Amino acid sequence: MRTLKHQFGQSATTYYLDGQLDRLGEYVDIQRTILVMDENVEQHHGARLPGWKKLVIPDGEENKNMEVLQQIVNGLIELEADRKTTLVGIGGGMLTDMAGFAAAIYMRGIPFGFVPTTLLAQVDASIGGKNGISHGQHKNMLGTIRQPSFILFDYTLPATMPDEEWHNGFAEIIKYACILDADLFTYLEQHRDKAMERNVDVLRYLVERSVELKTQVVLEDEFETGSRRWLNFGHTLGHAVEKLEGIAHGQAVAIGMVAAAKISEKLAGLPAEQTNRLIRLINDYQLPVTLTSNKEKVFDIFRLDKKREKDVIHFVLLETIGKAITKPVPLTELKKLLEEM
Repeated sequence: MRTLKHQFGQSATTYYLDGQLDRLGEYVDIQRTILVMDENVEQHHGARLPGWKKLVIPDGEENKNMEVLQQIVNGLIELEADRKTTLVGIGGGMLTDMAGFAAAIYMRGIPFGFVPTTLLAQVDASIGGKNGISHGQHKNMLGTIRQPSFILFDYTLPATMPDEEWHNGFAEIIKYACILDADLFTYLEQHRDKAMERNVDVLRYLVERSVELKTQVVLEDEFETGSRRWLNFGHTLGHAVEKLEGIAHGQAVAIGMVAAAKISEKLAGLPAEQTNRLIRLINDYQLPVTLTSNKEKVFDIFRLDKKREKDVIHFVLLETIGKAITKPVPLTELKKLLEEM
């Protein structure tokens, strides 16, 4: 196991890379800790954590809402959690978002940590301090930016994921390659078979490189005023598709990245052959590439996107694979581009 510590603006986060869930008690005091996990995680891993105080919530992205948040808060009250209690979220991105947000608002903030159990959560959702819940049609509309005390990366946990969820995790890894690391893009092309077979060495490299890339961006721009916006590549349209179609986050982001690449051809000069290369890679990892949602409804969600300022959206584009830019695009122009797609 490797231990890395990163100092963010107001707090530090320790990464336990290649750690073990069974040894959680080495990182937090079992007597001063409450675990929160969803029903699926409890079924697969709950027996590995005897003696811990637990809160179990419904699983599924549709449960990332105020009602379930209140369940967590009520549970903390019933278990007499105080300001020195640590809340540890064990699960996928929905769970870590909920746990981090609950920890931020309970008694004006208690310590928290994460044990991400899915590939998507290990490479993205658990990192960077963004924690929140959805409201109505709008994903992550309510939230905070607050860093966890620690993140424990156990590379054996994603092995319990069904194939579809395994594929979803690669959308965010492909995103990092598109915006920050052309060599990672090539690695994904060359190691597709081993990645799909869940080769542990390939998984270790992909997770640790993704964690490194996202952490670098967050350290430079913790509160998303500049380069951190690049991490939204594929997400503006992806979040709309995710909500409208009820599909998994990774699938929606994959569709959003293809759309963003096509828009990049017109607004940032991305060569068409690079868009085609991205489409091939997304296909290789068994993720969708085609936008089939009602475009009027997609645009309606765009209009209330968090990245909108007055009549423009700060849209993430590619100049080339490995190099992203953010460009303010008027909503009227974005609607036209969407209709032409």
